[in-house]
Amino acid sequence: MSENNKPDNRLNRDEDFKLIEKFMTGDESAFTALVAKHKDKVRNLIYLTLGDVDYIDDISQDVFISAFHNLKEFRFQSKFTTWLYRVTINKCRDYLRKKKVRSIFAPISDHEHHLSTTFKAENTDLPKLVRNAIDKLPEKLRIPLIYRDIDGLSYKEIAGKLNCEVGTIKSRIFRARENLKIILEPYRKEL
Repeated sequence: MSENNKPDNRLNRDEDFKLIEKFMTGDESAFTALVAKHKDKVRNLIYLTLGDVDYIDDISQDVFISAFHNLKEFRFQSKFTTWLYRVTINKCRDYLRKKKVRSIFAPISDHEHHLSTTFKAENTDLPKLVRNAIDKLPEKLRIPLIYRDIDGLSYKEIAGKLNCEVGTIKSRIFRARENLKIILEPYRKEL
């Protein structure tokens, strides 16, 4: 490992870094330990990003396959979770692109049926109502909001994950919350 790729002493104590180092020397059980430690976080992020439970297992499997093949390129310059979350978000984007292409070929009657059943479900299922409201936010507002309000990350951690300034993250989260208030206003009594 070159001098530039070495983690500093504080980060060197990090359990994830130790597991990555073991994996890089050929110990594949270290990768299994990383998966076990982070699989629930990845699954939650996929659900919160997409709101689609049908593909969580497939996408999380893609995330960890990609991580397995690319982990030897990890440079110890950020937390492993930051790197893994980026992989996860990229896999979610890939899924959304594929879903968008598939929707072009879906019959109109199926789309109309989906809209009418979604509306009925929203009237009775409050968590789904909030999830749908979050889904309506643009990605650049939705992701920081999820990291902050659901995952409980600090502004600094979010800024690191998304390669943004802390002030930008604070602004995006504020705008996301304001947009959610507007989206959910018609349902204020139910909430």
